[in-house]
Amino acid sequence: MFPISDENERGHGPAFVSLAFIAINIAVFLLLQGAGGSTEGQEFTYGYSAVPFEITNNVDLTEPRPITVQGETREIPQEPGPSPIWLTLFTSMFMHGGWLHLGGNMLFLWIFGDNVEHRIGHGLYLVFYVVAGIVASFAQIMVDTGSIIPTLGASGAISGVLGAYLVMFPTNRVLVLLIRFPIWVPAIVAIGLWAAFQFVNGLGAIAVTEETAGGVAYMAHIGGFVAGVVAGIVFRVLFREPRHPRGTPASAFR
Repeated sequence: MFPISDENERGHGPAFVSLAFIAINIAVFLLLQGAGGSTEGQEFTYGYSAVPFEITNNVDLTEPRPITVQGETREIPQEPGPSPIWLTLFTSMFMHGGWLHLGGNMLFLWIFGDNVEHRIGHGLYLVFYVVAGIVASFAQIMVDTGSIIPTLGASGAISGVLGAYLVMFPTNRVLVLLIRFPIWVPAIVAIGLWAAFQFVNGLGAIAVTEETAGGVAYMAHIGGFVAGVVAGIVFRVLFREPRHPRGTPASAFR
């Protein structure tokens, strides 16, 4: 089940913050990470990713180290990260491990981010997104504090957006691809199934690392999603649904 569109409320302009985050993520991947291909880009990626051992020990690892992910062991070069090193909790949410990682995250943010941003306002949405991303990183770090496997990507912050969307727009229709056929389903179904998948995979063991989870930081997804649900409950009380019509479906490729 893959989302490609959702319903948007009428009468809103562009979701400037979501669009800015999408642009920043793409720019970082292309210009600073070298689209994941260059040695310099890899050094930057691992220097500015969130490494659990670095965060919990307040140390910046700069020597090349062997890291195993998905059964493959590689010696990863690292350039010095930001100072203090905990700033990687912020920088890591703007970097990605590949084109599919980037594309999938940006698609989800494009589809679901604008509704939440329009409802709570640009400024609060910016703060919420960043906080959700940091909470997500902490959730992943806490399950394996000694790991030297870098955690990166916007998935945690976007999981927070999904959690808030689920609470605030549970009956919104989401267009998803089911096998080969597009069908409309309520957001509570589309996002609920996504969340169930994260919890099953993330809580299937006491501690799931990116190495044992096939390179996916499920606990970051869970942490961000839970933070989003909690924030969504507050937002739903503070920002009531407007009385004007919800509007027409908007394509993910609008």
